[in-house]
Amino acid sequence: MREYTIRPLVVGANETDQGIMTYLKDYGKRIWIPIYVFVIQEGDETILVDTGLEEFMVPDHVGETYNLDILEFEDALASVGLRPEDVDVILHTHLHNDHCENDAKCPNATIVVQEEEYAFFRNPHPLDHRYYPDLLDGLKVETVRGDVAFRDGIDLIFTPGHTPGGQSVAVNTSAGRAIITGFCCNHKNFPATGPAITPGVHTDALAAYDSIQKIRQMADILIPLHDLRVGAMKSIPG
Repeated sequence: MREYTIRPLVVGANETDQGIMTYLKDYGKRIWIPIYVFVIQEGDETILVDTGLEEFMVPDHVGETYNLDILEFEDALASVGLRPEDVDVILHTHLHNDHCENDAKCPNATIVVQEEEYAFFRNPHPLDHRYYPDLLDGLKVETVRGDVAFRDGIDLIFTPGHTPGGQSVAVNTSAGRAIITGFCCNHKNFPATGPAITPGVHTDALAAYDSIQKIRQMADILIPLHDLRVGAMKSIPG
């Protein structure tokens, strides 16, 4: 099976509450969460997982404190020798705006998303304000359904709950199966003992619980979608 390397690129950061990550846990603790683009390297195509925020303002001290290089999308890609027009495929964990705002900058990319997620994105519930249905207008979108063997060594795993059609991305590496979670979480969602903690924001808490337990059991390397430690690693495996 083909082996890949994952490069996490930080293209923004938001200040929020830990309870947004961990359901019914740690409310009132202010945290910073990085916004990532993940580049899957060593394949025949240039594949990204998510594209992040288009515009953001982050105080300088955030990058310095957490050892993060926080860059605009184009500059982040350039740091690994890429341009937006080099991108062949964008795999979306989900379609909240902080994960897909730079898609339109990649004119040659095919965007791959779960069928249920794309349907909800096109007609979101008023309570979920993080969907902007015009973001993908005019772009090439392909939908998949359920668990999919996407490429040799890359699998898409249906993980609903945080959103109706979230998907996690499993990547075979020299150190085992690395999984980029398809739901918003950080390292506190995965305590050393006991079950994983449900994401704090969800459209279906029960499905979100089941999804996070599933991914924890499947992964040799867990990559929580908004974890500060991931950006400091620079490369996975390190």
